Amino acid sequence: MSSYRLIAAVHTPFDARGEFHSSAVERQAEFLLNQKVAGVFPGGTTGESLSLSLQERLALGKQWVDVAAGTDLEVILHVGANALPDAIALAEQAGQIGAAGIAAMPPTYFRPDGIEMILQDLKRLSAAAPDLPIYYYDIPSMTGVAVDTVKLVEQAMESIPQFGGIKFSRPDLPVLQEVMNVRGFEGDVFFGSDEMILSAWMLGVRGAVGSTYNFMTPIYHQMLDEFSAGNIEQARQLQLQSAKLVTAIKPFGFLAASKLLMRFLGVDCGQVRSPLRALDEERSRELFETLEPFAGLFPGKLEYVSSSAVML
Repeated sequence: MSSYRLIAAVHTPFDARGEFHSSAVERQAEFLLNQKVAGVFPGGTTGESLSLSLQERLALGKQWVDVAAGTDLEVILHVGANALPDAIALAEQAGQIGAAGIAAMPPTYFRPDGIEMILQDLKRLSAAAPDLPIYYYDIPSMTGVAVDTVKLVEQAMESIPQFGGIKFSRPDLPVLQEVMNVRGFEGDVFFGSDEMILSAWMLGVRGAVGSTYNFMTPIYHQMLDEFSAGNIEQARQLQLQSAKLVTAIKPFGFLAASKLLMRFLGVDCGQVRSPLRALDEERSRELFETLEPFAGLFPGKLEYVSSSAVML
């Protein structure tokens, strides 16, 4: 068994009408298990969480826990929401249905004004799921909430018994290094910038949650094995391939492009939901042509499927 955990931040599958398509989750899980991911992170940024209704998020979480039952997949549910009652409802359900943990980013419209307010909400969510570890989802590029993560970890350790650690989705390696060296901290740090994971590994990180683990986890396994064996140059070249892929698809809109990439690999998750921009037929074809040089990175054959075709 690996001494590290790569967890896929999974897409939320939508049908041709743009509605949550629960039965597609089983195919997602099968595909991910074949890549030997350690777990899944539904309802996060990749899962378009704040574009989902509360009922959709409840259904999404239950479907993943049900599908993962009896497999090696751990399910860490993102429960953060702009409305605290919604976040509490999601946390309560997670504790009742057998999730492995919960994570929460802070509200993004009316934002907390500091660490004290963030911890206050994390305590309420932890109380709603008292048997589960809770992780703070630190992603200021999306939330607009930037606090001293080191101090947050220090204070969370003292005030939240179930504090499990951080989903660190920011490229600030000096801050990451400080977090990794907080005195007495034994929780998890899940790194969230896939194209920089090797740098995080150099600092002692041994867990990651990211979008690209949906479709190229074997490359990361190979990279981390090379790193463990001391083959740093080989590991660097594999990381470079990951970085080049991310750079290549960003102009299409990363979430829209990564969702269609899954379709090209035979795992149809539909298109993104407004306000994200779905790709039309012309842009879908351009995306496919952009992806073709990277075909060797993917755990399956890359085949073009029209963005308007109904596969679900």
